[in-house]
Amino acid sequence: MKKTLVLLCGLLSGAALFGIMALTFFDVLGRKFLSNSIPGSLEVTELLMVVVIFAALPLVSERGEHVEFDSLDPYLPGWLRRLQAVVVHLLCAAALLALGWLMWRTGNQFLASGETTAQLQVLKAPFLYGMSVLCAITGAVHLWLMGQEPVDRAEGEGAAL
Repeated sequence: MKKTLVLLCGLLSGAALFGIMALTFFDVLGRKFLSNSIPGSLEVTELLMVVVIFAALPLVSERGEHVEFDSLDPYLPGWLRRLQAVVVHLLCAAALLALGWLMWRTGNQFLASGETTAQLQVLKAPFLYGMSVLCAITGAVHLWLMGQEPVDRAEGEGAAL
């Protein structure tokens, strides 16, 4: 599961980030040398940023790379830290699965109404469906993490500032 997640989400996020880089490069070249930017480049960049963020979300969760407040962890007994990790993963999973469901419903509404971006008229519904699926995948990752041992980052990487 982990290899598939890294491969698919990493490729999707990386390809979108590369697209943003290439679009920005050619947009700047066009403005500098042709006095003309690429039409709709801001909209495409915004849509690709959505892909980068939501495709990377399952990977960030799986690796435990979210920002966290852990100043009290060294003072808590192991059983309480384990309970805390389970509760946090459960809450994150519930929030992400609910968010995915809401985004799917919104995607249905946008598809029914034909909602598009302002300049290029790109349908918004496929992006909402993608965000929904990636939120659900991230929620599933948090459910999976509930059964794993919490990682103590302070031991291997040195204490955080």
